[in-house]
Amino acid sequence: MKFEELGLNEQLLKAITELGFENCMPIQEKAIPLILNNSRDLIALAQTGTGKTAAYGLPILQLGDFSKRHVQTLIVCPTRELCVQIKNDIVDFARFMKNVKVCAVYGGANIVNQMNEIRDGAQIVVATPGRLLDIIKRKKIDLSKIDKVVLDEADEMLSMGFIDDIKDILLETPDTKNTYLFSATMPSEILYVTKEYMNNPMEVTAGVKNSGADNVEHFYYVVQAKDKYLALKRIVDFYPDIYSIVFCRTKTETQEVSDNLIKDGYSADSLHGDLSQSQRDYVMKKFRNRNIQILVATDVAARGIDVDDITHVINYGLPMELDVYTHRSGRTARAGKSGICISITNLKETGKVKQIERQIKKKVTQANIPNSNDICEKQLFFLIDRILNININEEDILKFIPNIMEKLKDVPKEELIKKIVSVEFNRFLDYYRDADKISLDVQFSKDDNEHNRDRFFINLGNKDGMNLVKLCKYIAKIGDIDDRDIRNFEMKDSFSFFSTDSKYTASLLEAFRDIELNGRRIILEKSEKPSGGRGGSRSGGRSSGGGRSGGGRGGYDRDQRSGGGRSGGYGDRDRDQRGGGGYSGGGNRSDGNSSFRRDRDDKNSSGNKRYGSDNRKPDSGGSSRGGSPDRSSSGGSRPPRKRY
Repeated sequence: MKFEELGLNEQLLKAITELGFENCMPIQEKAIPLILNNSRDLIALAQTGTGKTAAYGLPILQLGDFSKRHVQTLIVCPTRELCVQIKNDIVDFARFMKNVKVCAVYGGANIVNQMNEIRDGAQIVVATPGRLLDIIKRKKIDLSKIDKVVLDEADEMLSMGFIDDIKDILLETPDTKNTYLFSATMPSEILYVTKEYMNNPMEVTAGVKNSGADNVEHFYYVVQAKDKYLALKRIVDFYPDIYSIVFCRTKTETQEVSDNLIKDGYSADSLHGDLSQSQRDYVMKKFRNRNIQILVATDVAARGIDVDDITHVINYGLPMELDVYTHRSGRTARAGKSGICISITNLKETGKVKQIERQIKKKVTQANIPNSNDICEKQLFFLIDRILNININEEDILKFIPNIMEKLKDVPKEELIKKIVSVEFNRFLDYYRDADKISLDVQFSKDDNEHNRDRFFINLGNKDGMNLVKLCKYIAKIGDIDDRDIRNFEMKDSFSFFSTDSKYTASLLEAFRDIELNGRRIILEKSEKPSGGRGGSRSGGRSSGGGRSGGGRGGYDRDQRSGGGRSGGYGDRDRDQRGGGGYSGGGNRSDGNSSFRRDRDDKNSSGNKRYGSDNRKPDSGGSSRGGSPDRSSSGGSRPPRKRY
């Protein structure tokens, strides 16, 4: 539907046309006629970025009497950024109207200047709850003649703890006013406000209540907690033209991730509560102007950010509240565009994925972290596309062309193309040459398990210096199978269970027939699949000193947390790989001398490491012992990243 069909006056239509708008968004199509033609309250449910400001701002401007110099409309919103943005939008809409004064009232700015603007006749006041209550208590604003109140992003104000402030503000306004409540979700506290403080409200919904935006794709990646930063880097490298917000839970984590990205050559900055207002404004200006590609932010600091072209939202760990996920994902796919929401999770968080799917009424797909080939191919063709589509400045480059042509005249075309591409591409090729897999395959229940898979027992666990990634790579190396076919790991101190396609069963048992590690025989046996979908028990295969039940919950043991310190500092090598033997034969533990720590020391002194009876050794991943480190896993400085 076009704006001309909504009943707006000529001044507003002229402003809308000049601003470049033609067709209205669904929430605008539904809300504008209701506000214009009814004197009832309104509840409007719509995701962030769907055009809510115009949905209430345009009819408020049309219905206002701007010959009078008192506050007529009060718009309450959660953050300073949103407050300023709403004010600017309404000023833009009113560009062809006379005598319209809009005032923004928020913390962190001079309160005296704000009170003077109100005194000088502002008819529309846009305010954050805390600063508005301060001005009310000082008796510097008269709300007795208010005829309209807008509560924008009401659920955000609830989550920020402003619900009592909202109630206090509403009590200061006349009972005869109209209240328009806009929210992405409808939690119980907001529902209470609608029943207590609104009168027979109309309700409109753009999309499904409490659901995610239709044009957002949702993915999640499961990695060990210590590999989250490595996973983030790979995701960013896989999307060369990414323009993203990375959400973190704490201010400390936000600053740390941002610092690491900047150190590794990425175009990034941070936004969190420890920044001053001038610093926040500076960071947001850079982000809006696309001088940075990645904004690392806390939820509170990012509230009110309205940037239309964000391509990706990345959750650096799942949020505690489901509604927060909905709000985060709503930062992308705005104004009818598509977007991607990515969550980097660990094993403990995977149970939340099903809850999120029920909340947003969409599938959240598990994906593998991009591997080195994926990233290098994506970067290569991104470079080629840039070369093909770049604008040539004929006038400035013309004077250099003769000398360039002379210098390159003896270079064959094919070789020249290879050299041009290699200038940029070699950085990624070198960087990811020996990169390890860091994704973990996870399934939720026995109902999700694939058919034709067998479960195995192996007498290697945490106390052997193993983690999930290392054990997966070790089994794949010895068994000569693709590590992506190894799933459903459950690690204990001295043994582990895993599953793989049954077509590998015979060859896997044969491959491990006479394997030793640190002088200890490695036992791999087919186990019975437990009825509960977890654990397992040894049966069949080779026997070595009696059976041992696998039982228990399995999963991720508390003492399994390997590595430590800041992400990216050690790659996928544990900072402290403790020994202590493992499970051998009838349950006897070998002494600490069989640990990986001694083996690593021996490697350093002798330069030769025995790995199994046939001297094979696994891919050592992020920190090859005695060799050059893998930069992609070590978290070391990434090659300088050019800004485009």
